[in-house]
Amino acid sequence: MAQAVEEWYKQMPVITRSYLTAAIVTTIGCSLDIIAPSHLYLNPRLVVQKYEFWRLITNFLYFRKMDLDFMFHMFFLARYCKLLEENSFRGRTADFFYMLLFGASVLTGIVLVGGMIPYLSESFAKIVFLSNSLTFMMVYVWSKQNPFIHMSFLGLFTFTAAYLPWVLLGFSVLVGASAWVDLLGMIAGHAYYFLEDVYPRMTGRRPLRTPSFIKALFADDPVVVARPANVRFAQPPAPELHQD
Repeated sequence: MAQAVEEWYKQMPVITRSYLTAAIVTTIGCSLDIIAPSHLYLNPRLVVQKYEFWRLITNFLYFRKMDLDFMFHMFFLARYCKLLEENSFRGRTADFFYMLLFGASVLTGIVLVGGMIPYLSESFAKIVFLSNSLTFMMVYVWSKQNPFIHMSFLGLFTFTAAYLPWVLLGFSVLVGASAWVDLLGMIAGHAYYFLEDVYPRMTGRRPLRTPSFIKALFADDPVVVARPANVRFAQPPAPELHQD
């Protein structure tokens, strides 16, 4: 059993493995009182006035207490982050990292701006950890790129992947979780999907090109489709001549 888990962990792509490890270590550390969550949450005042810039990153690593909700999000993180990195972003680790960076920036911006809007500031003030939202963003992007895959929810009913975010949003509401967290992830995910997939098809321009300095951080191996050796293709048959 332990060997199987070790093999599964080692076979994860680098970004998925790194994020999953950081999230589990951070959450366990907080549960054991080794790390104080008060040093991790997003606080714009402390970031600007006290230069505690690490909060812009650490708020995406802590998944609150270790309960059923934590297990669900670790499953979503391990599954959909891995699926994206291995399939949609295969051989494009830098682009995948840039997607997460874009999503984290959009989520942070929404919370900061929302905190300044009357009637909404109270709701946004309660959102101090965006880890769940970033995970939900990956689920949303995956569902948009694989809309026709058939899925089952707890064996109760089946649906296509295009509706997965809405099914999970409904489940969150049923169990009493905040719908804001999932909605933020859907907004960030749709922003990325539109700018990366829809807008380029409409205009021929791609606004989310990965910066060269980020590409320099990752040495991606080119994806090569191997051709079997010693394979000969028959010549096309000569056209038949019909005599009148």
